[in-house]
Amino acid sequence: AFHLCSVLVSWRLCILKGIYPHEPKHKKKVNKGSTAPRTFYLLKDIRFLLHEPIVGKFREYKIFVRKLRKAYGKAEWSGVQRMKENKPAYKLDHIIKERYPTFIDAVRDVDDALSMSFLFSTFARTGKCHVQTIQLCRRLSVEWMNYIIASRSLRKVFLSIKGIYYQAEVLGQTITWIIPYQFAHDHPTDVDYRVMATFTELYTTLLGFVNFRLYQTLNLVYPPKLDGQGEFSLKSECEEDYALESESYSEKLSALSASLARTVPLVEDEEAELDLFPAEGEDLEKMEAREKIELEQNEQKKLFEGLKLFLNREVPRESLAFVIRCFGGQVSWDKSLCIGSTYDETDETITHHIVDRPTIDKQYINRYYIQPQWVYDCVNGKILLPVEEYFLGVTLPPHLSPFVEESEGDYVPPEKLKLQALQRGEKPQAEDDEEEEEEEEEDDDDEDDQSEDEDEANLAEMEEKRAQGKSLSVKVTPGKVKPENRMRAEQEEKAEEKRLAIMMMKKKEKYLYDKIMFGKKRHVREANKLAAKRKAHDDSNKADKKKKKKKKC
Repeated sequence: AFHLCSVLVSWRLCILKGIYPHEPKHKKKVNKGSTAPRTFYLLKDIRFLLHEPIVGKFREYKIFVRKLRKAYGKAEWSGVQRMKENKPAYKLDHIIKERYPTFIDAVRDVDDALSMSFLFSTFARTGKCHVQTIQLCRRLSVEWMNYIIASRSLRKVFLSIKGIYYQAEVLGQTITWIIPYQFAHDHPTDVDYRVMATFTELYTTLLGFVNFRLYQTLNLVYPPKLDGQGEFSLKSECEEDYALESESYSEKLSALSASLARTVPLVEDEEAELDLFPAEGEDLEKMEAREKIELEQNEQKKLFEGLKLFLNREVPRESLAFVIRCFGGQVSWDKSLCIGSTYDETDETITHHIVDRPTIDKQYINRYYIQPQWVYDCVNGKILLPVEEYFLGVTLPPHLSPFVEESEGDYVPPEKLKLQALQRGEKPQAEDDEEEEEEEEEDDDDEDDQSEDEDEANLAEMEEKRAQGKSLSVKVTPGKVKPENRMRAEQEEKAEEKRLAIMMMKKKEKYLYDKIMFGKKRHVREANKLAAKRKAHDDSNKADKKKKKKKKC
């Protein structure tokens, strides 16, 4: 049974409660012969929504809007002010508890909430969205990034056309979200921002709960506060440029360059090795593989430890600072660029200077000047890659996606093979080929030297014989012409082209191609079986005819 979405049970409530529309099989029959586009919901879902207590709040807000409009029309400004102060409000806490009974369920479903919050945090302050919503999304997204830095949960980063994809492992759950680039954009006209704002209202409530619980697991103060005992001081000269102290503090928190304060100070002890016991039904090999994966993750968390990086003003500061801090590195930038810089460009202990320009005027000898892609490729490769391919003005290698996993028989790009060789501690194939070519060149030079010595000796003997008047013997050996089979060469060339074309296919195309080839082979097998049966039948008929002729004779 289907029902149209009524006025009392609005689409906002359907979004908040997780009720989705359904498409009936016989749409014209359900719509009583009309072909107008309409949204249908199941009748049992609508009855379930009628018992929601937030419906009364929606009614109160509808009455409030009507009264406020009348007050504006009559120019009763005192009444307008009084009604704004008594504006009806509602909370979504009970809906969050209803939709996510356990905390792990909420963490598992936080991907969409993060993507939407980061999207709204980049919006300009226009009439499309409330300023309070933008500020709330910005605060929650900064809190999430600070937690990922403190827990060092980041695993993968990928720069795409849509934005920057991040993947983290939080409490055993893999979470992937996307952050758009910090570009100025115009709001599209074909997007309903009211629907997006309703989703954001639910997601911000969910993200607030998740951030609070996650900060508790790491013994961090919530709302987050900066640790004043570190290198970063809360009182800086830049505070004078801000009108409010809270604005300056929020900027420092969003700079991602300082560590967070803890409820109990963390005592650094020597790392103790944990005793690993196999779970029920787990083999020793699986336990060793699990231990190896954990060791690799622990090494990856310390990828940038001991490195001090300085960001030039043209690079994406927030993304690079977030990634570098997640893996234990220190990062800073120019004081005039943003608040929260920890050291100056003239610091002699800086190891890497990230620049996105072809050249730079002033350079220091004791640091590497590299392009931003080096940071992301190191994270995805889980090792510190050679910096030679990322110098200024150098054509960068392809930025491979860490979310693509090739199975056996798939095409693997040469850059991925080179990265796998570096991860194993081997020299890349290109370097091995260069060394072999150098050795071959040296061998060729030695052979050339030997042949030159032999030729000089032969010439000397020939000159002596000519001076003595003796005849010179010249020996000519006929060569053998190698027969060329053009048909076979063409067949081999076509077969090689076909093999390469199959290797370069996409996964969907490869699946369809394999299916078609399997069908063709099956038809050939069936045809061969039928032909064999037909031949056996004909042979048996001939044998019977021969027997009949013999009997007649």
